[in-house]
Amino acid sequence: MRSKGIVVLLVLGFVPAAIGVGDSNLPSARGQQKASPRARPQPARYACPMHPEVTSKKHGNCPKCGMALRLVEDSAKASAAPPIEIAVNEAGDSFAFSSSRIPDLKVYDQNGNQLSFYRDLIKNKTVAINFIFTTCTTICPPLTATFRRVQQDLQKASLNVQLISVSVDPSTDTPERLRDFAARFKAGPGWTFVTGDQTEIESLLQALGVAVANRNDHTPMILVGNDVTGYWTRTYGLSPPTTLLKVITEAAHHK
Repeated sequence: MRSKGIVVLLVLGFVPAAIGVGDSNLPSARGQQKASPRARPQPARYACPMHPEVTSKKHGNCPKCGMALRLVEDSAKASAAPPIEIAVNEAGDSFAFSSSRIPDLKVYDQNGNQLSFYRDLIKNKTVAINFIFTTCTTICPPLTATFRRVQQDLQKASLNVQLISVSVDPSTDTPERLRDFAARFKAGPGWTFVTGDQTEIESLLQALGVAVANRNDHTPMILVGNDVTGYWTRTYGLSPPTTLLKVITEAAHHK
């Protein structure tokens, strides 16, 4: 009887040690009480719509193109492909667009003439369209200056191309303001600055794929098309004039 009692005590004495050392898969009491750490919130990140590689922890403007940086919700979205309206290379890029998407809305040019946007400015023409507003102090001046250089180069090349600058701020940009803006950059014949009713212009911008909630976020994209052949492409409006001339020339000669 005495020896049995000793055996039982020895066994009971080793059980806790065996569990604590021999079975590493069993959680300890201390481990069970430890709460899982909370995921730390990711800091806000902002990126340029035109240059996704340009990021910042604070809201501001892109040093490359001047566009307002937009909030990126998480790192996965930051590394994703940019939205379709800005995924454009400097050499131009064909995309799913056709003249049938362009509404024939009533607009006004810089001289106060009422025009039908498609019928008077697009139909049977090769066109290059950019988007500006007269109070802009970032990308609009260089966009417009580049368009002037392109117009001069087109004239030297004897290419008949309609240049169009659509205001993204029609409530401010009256025909008179557009006329002064055009004169400031010495815009020649064949370059139309477009404004109109706020609702009409918003519908036009939507149809052209460039509508934005904030005018300062408007794209420096140029829409280039040959209405006769149905060829449309896009390019970066702050590219060198020689690059833009090449894209427009290819559109004009497209069969």
